[in-house]
Amino acid sequence: MEQVVQNILRARVYDVAVRTPLHRAHRLSERLGHEIWLKREDLQPVFSFKIRGAYNKIAHLTPLQQKKGVICASAGNHAQGVALSAKKLGLRAMIVMPETTPEIKVTAVESLGGEPVLVGQDYSEAFLHAKKLAEKTKATMIHPFDDPLVIAGQGTIGKEIYEDMSSLAAVFVPVGGGGLAAGVASYIKMVDPSIKVYGVEPEDSQAMAQSLAKGERVSLEKVGLFADGVAVKQVGEQTFSLCQKYLDGVILVSTDDIASAISDIYLETRAITEPAGALSLAGLKRFARSQSSQGALVAINSGANMNFQRLQFVAERALTGAGREALFAIHLAERPGTLKELCSKVFLDHAVTEFNYRKSPHEDAVVFAGVGVSGEQDHKALVEALERAEYSFEDLTDNELAKEHIRHMVGGRNPDLVRERLVRFAFPEHPGALSRFLELLSERWNISLFHYRSHGADFGRVLIGFEVEDQDEDRFGKFLEKVGYPYEDESENIAYGYFL
Repeated sequence: MEQVVQNILRARVYDVAVRTPLHRAHRLSERLGHEIWLKREDLQPVFSFKIRGAYNKIAHLTPLQQKKGVICASAGNHAQGVALSAKKLGLRAMIVMPETTPEIKVTAVESLGGEPVLVGQDYSEAFLHAKKLAEKTKATMIHPFDDPLVIAGQGTIGKEIYEDMSSLAAVFVPVGGGGLAAGVASYIKMVDPSIKVYGVEPEDSQAMAQSLAKGERVSLEKVGLFADGVAVKQVGEQTFSLCQKYLDGVILVSTDDIASAISDIYLETRAITEPAGALSLAGLKRFARSQSSQGALVAINSGANMNFQRLQFVAERALTGAGREALFAIHLAERPGTLKELCSKVFLDHAVTEFNYRKSPHEDAVVFAGVGVSGEQDHKALVEALERAEYSFEDLTDNELAKEHIRHMVGGRNPDLVRERLVRFAFPEHPGALSRFLELLSERWNISLFHYRSHGADFGRVLIGFEVEDQDEDRFGKFLEKVGYPYEDESENIAYGYFL
């Protein structure tokens, strides 16, 4: 028997973690025609599976190691898992977090007995400081995923699922650094190789999928912001090796898919799951729509540390993710009665979920319309209705710029701005961050448009229009790189042409 499975069988997790239940998702099972179950790791003491691996690692330290304490770099669920585990064993725990960490997460670590150490502007800087601090204090670094005992602790979830579920067909596991996937897949495949185990990653944070495809670990230049709990640029060495051997594949899902899965879990359990926690159900749903199975499908609900402020964003995206909302940009003649005509000709039998309009000085105005649909066929029928009515329109249902920014803006494109560049930025979200971000932009380029909307996440999202002369293109490109924040140039986005 492979060493990782022996480690799982010897894992010490239940001194602090609980054996979580499997919850049958009745509505989803009926809707998708599969037996669908949720593994409720959101019911752990820190509302996340991370407590298992953290405690197992710390509990196996020698008395001398425990006396010197533990340290980790994390601003998320791992930080809370380490803090609570150390508190349970009476150890000192230093939690190195970026200076940009929201106060709510710092307070959560303090309430569990951890000592927050705020250093750096991002996780990489915090991690480097944690390593130096560990060398100086001789405290043991607790890695969030790439450690045999951490992997074994997470693997106890697979053991519980196998023991509690008969006729198990497939398990779906969220993937960040790969610790949970490595542990669960190793155990399941050792006891019954016929059971499928799939990892699930966001489309914008697919470090494991790309690594498996290439046959070696890759390092992503950037990762997505929504499912921040799995936003890892590079998976672990040990986790990659185990996932390469035991995972049956990785399913990629969109932000809308994840938001829809959060909504599904709420309807089934009345629990609000964080994006990374709902990731595996999003993958399960994609699988269930295209595959048949002769047994139960289990999605691991890995965590519920959701900032309440993010719920508005989730609610907006859940509708499109579930295929229940279509978004359109539609040209209307600037004359009385055109809005009424649109509703009576095309939207009469549909609920209008959103409607943005502003009078335009041009012959045509453009409206942003959200329309409730019952599914893919209804969406298609709505497009055909617009075509029959001879409206000029663009389907923006899958347009990230439109969903993230333009739906919250009403206005028209400035015809006097012929050299405008449109850029989306992400920057660390904490008190004063927006002011510091603006300082980087000040007195360099004339800003023609600015839209910022807080999503209650660790990163803020800003849409900015810059006036850039042709001869300044190279200098502007260097400026964007120098700013140092992730960005997307949206100047060629179809939605830009319609609304801005």
